[in-house]
Amino acid sequence: MGEIKLGTCSWKYNSWRGLVYPEKKQINYLEEYSKQFNTVEIDQWFWSLFPNDKVLLPDNNLVAEYNKSVEEDFRFTIKLPNAISLTHHYQKSKTEPLLSNKYFLSAELFNRTVEILSVFENKLGCLMLQFEYLNKSKMPDQNTFMTRLKRFADEIDTKNFSVAIEIRNPNYLNEKYFDAINEIGFYHVFLEGYYMPSTLLTYEKFQKYVKGICVFRLHGPDRKEIETISNEQWDKIYINRDDNIKKLTELFSEIRKRDMDLYVNVNNHFEGSAPLTIKKIKELL
Repeated sequence: MGEIKLGTCSWKYNSWRGLVYPEKKQINYLEEYSKQFNTVEIDQWFWSLFPNDKVLLPDNNLVAEYNKSVEEDFRFTIKLPNAISLTHHYQKSKTEPLLSNKYFLSAELFNRTVEILSVFENKLGCLMLQFEYLNKSKMPDQNTFMTRLKRFADEIDTKNFSVAIEIRNPNYLNEKYFDAINEIGFYHVFLEGYYMPSTLLTYEKFQKYVKGICVFRLHGPDRKEIETISNEQWDKIYINRDDNIKKLTELFSEIRKRDMDLYVNVNNHFEGSAPLTIKKIKELL
């Protein structure tokens, strides 16, 4: 039976006081969080690429602080710096010309990041490379993308940690993609939301290719809608997704029976409060 780790996407929300955190003012958020959950997604280091090719990598002191805040059986899933996964710099407007990112799939930048994160040692559950939607201007076709990804994989050493890929191109979800990431030893991130097809249907279609580790990230389909409804107070359910959660939980149980380890990262945007969504999942499990 595979192991399941349930956690949230980020953790420092004042509106979780009373749900996850005590009411007292001075607390170590991550230490308190780890008393209830056994994994968390760190996304703060994703935002790393700035104008003039400036790159910010994880801060050594902060990595050390996070490491000391949790027990040995805790696991971090980490969104790697977008300086590695962006093909181009973000545009301020659609009329602004595209500027190539010279660090795209840079093994050197990846290795520098991993060296900083090595402080986590066994607490490092999975590193995630999140790619944005790649139109023809950013990536000519899927073959080009897979060629670049394979070249990158050949240049890095992943024997001490796992790497999972999150893509935002529904048309890339095919046998060619899953064959390729299996060949290079990467895993797939099943993203629920952001205009991607249902993770249930994706898994059903390609389950024979899914091996070793599964990562699910549960996001809602419309981020702006729930931010407006909630006023960014993430302490209650605003959009009930019980039917979807029941089906997902049944899938999680099936994956565990296949002796695969499973990370489930829940975002507040999925229903309105990630801790309350996780409570539902635990009860069903």
